Amino acid sequence: MATQIAEPEASTKNHPEAVVVRFAGDSGDGMQLTGGQFTLSSALAGNDFATFPDFPAEIRAPQGTLFGVSAFQINFGSTDIETAGDAPDVLVAMNPAALKTNVDALKPGGLIIADTGEFTKRNLEKAKYEVSPIDDGSLAKWQVLAFDISALTVEAVKPFGLGNKDALRCKNMWTLGLALWMFDRDRAPLIAWLNNKFKKNPTLADANVAALNAGHAYGETAELGGQLHKQYVGPVATPAGLYRTITGAEAVAMGLVAGAQLAHLPMFFGGYPITPASSILHYLVGMKEFGVTTFQAEDEIAAIAAAIGASYAGSLGVTSSSGPGIALKTEAMGLAVMTELPLVIVNSQRGGPSTGLPTKTEQSDLYQAVYGRNGDTPIPVIAACSPGDAFDCAIEAVRIATQYMTPVILLSDGYIANAAEPWLVPDPARYAPFPATFLNERNGPDGTLLPYARDAKGARPWIKPGTAGLMHRIGGIEKNPGTGNIDYSPEAHQTMTEARKAKIDGVAKSIPAQEVTLGSEGGKLAVVGWGSTFGPIHQAVRKARAKGLDVSHIHVRHIWPLPENLGDLLHGYDKILVPEMNTGQFKTVLRDQYLVDAQPLCKTSGQPFAIAEIEAAIATYFDGVPGNAGGDEVPPNAKQMPTIKSANP
Repeated sequence: MATQIAEPEASTKNHPEAVVVRFAGDSGDGMQLTGGQFTLSSALAGNDFATFPDFPAEIRAPQGTLFGVSAFQINFGSTDIETAGDAPDVLVAMNPAALKTNVDALKPGGLIIADTGEFTKRNLEKAKYEVSPIDDGSLAKWQVLAFDISALTVEAVKPFGLGNKDALRCKNMWTLGLALWMFDRDRAPLIAWLNNKFKKNPTLADANVAALNAGHAYGETAELGGQLHKQYVGPVATPAGLYRTITGAEAVAMGLVAGAQLAHLPMFFGGYPITPASSILHYLVGMKEFGVTTFQAEDEIAAIAAAIGASYAGSLGVTSSSGPGIALKTEAMGLAVMTELPLVIVNSQRGGPSTGLPTKTEQSDLYQAVYGRNGDTPIPVIAACSPGDAFDCAIEAVRIATQYMTPVILLSDGYIANAAEPWLVPDPARYAPFPATFLNERNGPDGTLLPYARDAKGARPWIKPGTAGLMHRIGGIEKNPGTGNIDYSPEAHQTMTEARKAKIDGVAKSIPAQEVTLGSEGGKLAVVGWGSTFGPIHQAVRKARAKGLDVSHIHVRHIWPLPENLGDLLHGYDKILVPEMNTGQFKTVLRDQYLVDAQPLCKTSGQPFAIAEIEAAIATYFDGVPGNAGGDEVPPNAKQMPTIKSANP
């Protein structure tokens, strides 16, 4: 087996506070694996970081095409990192298509590392280049380091007797080795990982390690030419504790299991594969020791129906999907509301409508979550704002579902699901149990059973089927209040509709009061967000406040019902700006509920907000010119954002 090359003393020329690197290539080039392992090295170096994996929509697009580009961006540094970064400092482009689709995002003066071995006439044509951009001067505003990574990789692994195809599969490790050298990272953990990954094929392990070491060694040579400089990014100051890297999908899975444990319930997960929600099922499959049963159904409707059946039987029923699958589950969600059974429904949102953008992020299912069912069908809705926050949000969804006997929707999105960040593993002792209770004896007068009698929260009792003497009717037809017998009378429907609504409205009494995330209570402008817009909003508001602007950040976790004090809080500001990755859905909810003049900042490109975009929008409230409240450059796509105007509520 190959051994590690000893790491020399760091010889650095720069000490940046944070760096943004984007790896981009064909979907078969291993960019996600490369980015993931570079993320691991950042975690081991003690950096704070945030990542943005950007997948192509096609499962296997034609090689070298523009729509087959896969990218992975990481923002890492010695300061608090809350977004994956606006613009990369370094772009690693493994082919012409990767360069074309990503180069415009690169900072002026940024570094392009390109594999000239892939800049063939055929690949240039696929990327819609008439001539190579490396040769025509079109990349003049960036630094360019172009060399034949493919050939260097083949040469590095030649001693291991691999065919050309297998040899080229090692070039992502060559590139990773160069990146590790650039940022003074230890190769030992990556070498150990490769040896473990390919332990059944030592030849492949040795070849990949050789490629990694060759890329690292090239960095030393390139530095002599002045094109590359080693940069040291120091560790971030963090509270002591146990940390791990976590994605939003992992956090949701672990939070659901933790919630079930706190409720003292076994958990049943019924799901159907759909991007980007499938990872939750993948993670839960490995948690059987915690009383988790997973079931991959034949379709979305079967998945939620099975979960409802599990809840009826006394387990915590959970299902998960993305927007198209949630649409299919809608009728069964109404059944869960009518039967008043606990159920957690996770929606990892993606671009829509219909199939839409399967691998891109969006927040456009808010209307669907709050309003999107037939009849008056109120369901609590919670939105996670980051991968780590998804853990607590999943626990909160389980708490509400079991304590109020209701389905609950947990909103994530493609960015949160796939992104990673360092997570301080919480102390389990800080989570108070909320054990579920089951009715074991008749609860009505004279020994009668009232399966729809309500407690102080408005919740009906949970009765396991087969409990002696507690046989009762359950289903989707309207019930008689109390007895649960079928009752079509106008009075019964009126009473039960009002009772179901009052129960969900009452959830607001058990959720925390809304706080101002950054800034003051009251002022000129509040930027109100929900979900994954947290990072860019928080950084934009922080920068604006540093310039002396009277702006605050409010981020809402409980989307429905809203916190009881939110209306009074919003009325304390002159203006309200709501950035969201849709056409203004939460803005509509706020204006409807509180008659506030909330204005939208909309983005539906499938990409997260950049900090600069929100900074430019904030500036319009203070001097009317985006970017002039402190001299920041207007982002290239700012012209695509809607003009923010005053409007009547």
